[in-house]
Amino acid sequence: MENPFELINERLDRIEKLLTNINDKMEGNNGAPTPSLPNIMNIEQVADYISLSKHTVYGLVHKREIPHFKKGKRLYFDKKNINEWLLEGKVSTRKDIEEKVDEYLFRNPLW
Repeated sequence: MENPFELINERLDRIEKLLTNINDKMEGNNGAPTPSLPNIMNIEQVADYISLSKHTVYGLVHKREIPHFKKGKRLYFDKKNINEWLLEGKVSTRKDIEEKVDEYLFRNPLW
């Protein structure tokens, strides 16, 4: 005879997996339909993705600082463009700068 605790654990694991799948489908859009293209995000999704408020994202859009496009009154954001935009602000480390200096000196010797 099987251990009843093992049966309960198996059932709980299945329930947890189902809930995780449902949560993954609903995450980031507050139950609203997601755009049909997988890498296109609406205002709520991009705000959640970059950890800013919707108000701040609207401000960035108004100042044309964040890549976006508009269809009617709706704003959309391409995930790839958002990732590139985020990486534009990367600050070089001391090691990165030293590597660039070494490369420059190798290509342009002082003598």
